[in-house]
Amino acid sequence: MIDYLLNVDYAPFLLSFKLAFITTLILFVLCMPLAWYLSQTKSKFKPFLESLCTMPLVVPPTVLGFYLLWGLSHNSPIGQFFNDYFGIKLVFNFYGIIIASCIYSLPFMVQPLQSGFESLNKNMLEASLLSGKSKFTTVLRVALPNIKPSLLTALIITFAHTVGEFGVVLMIGGSIPNETRVAAIAIYEFVEVLDYKNAHIYSLIMIVMSFMTLLAVYIFNGKQKKDRVL
Repeated sequence: MIDYLLNVDYAPFLLSFKLAFITTLILFVLCMPLAWYLSQTKSKFKPFLESLCTMPLVVPPTVLGFYLLWGLSHNSPIGQFFNDYFGIKLVFNFYGIIIASCIYSLPFMVQPLQSGFESLNKNMLEASLLSGKSKFTTVLRVALPNIKPSLLTALIITFAHTVGEFGVVLMIGGSIPNETRVAAIAIYEFVEVLDYKNAHIYSLIMIVMSFMTLLAVYIFNGKQKKDRVL
């Protein structure tokens, strides 16, 4: 078993990790101000924005993937713009699956951050602003350090969810070795050709990774709760 594990092609897993890391980083930068705004605003458009951010959770991946494929293809205005001015094709390559992953994993970053910001003591935030600190400094140095469990949950769950993506990535990127063939797609292809041995190995690796990820989140959050009680 150990010898077999040493000979497994880990390229799809490395590509999955690369995709997940880049997606998580991009979403953190983009979603932090969005989550902050949603947590503080009283605008009548807030439910609309929240529904829009949550839609990737309920829209079937193939539906989302189809419209992304249509919207990013070289025949679309967006795809044509990137192709003409930057020489970048947004479908069936790594750039395309990054965009797809960012949209598909958006709720997993926004919702924990928004919940964390909403749980903050308003007096603490007001004191920071009254002391002359900007909103950006308040969020970065006051809000974020005080929502560590929510922040860690957002980062880890977004990363783990992206590692396990299948439908959207397959629609946008296909299965190009070392380019778009992530671990979930590799498992699907093993099953298609009845290679259950490799399918089992890849699936078990994914299960162990998922369990360890969730375990890390619960252990960290449990310690944070105990520290607060003490």
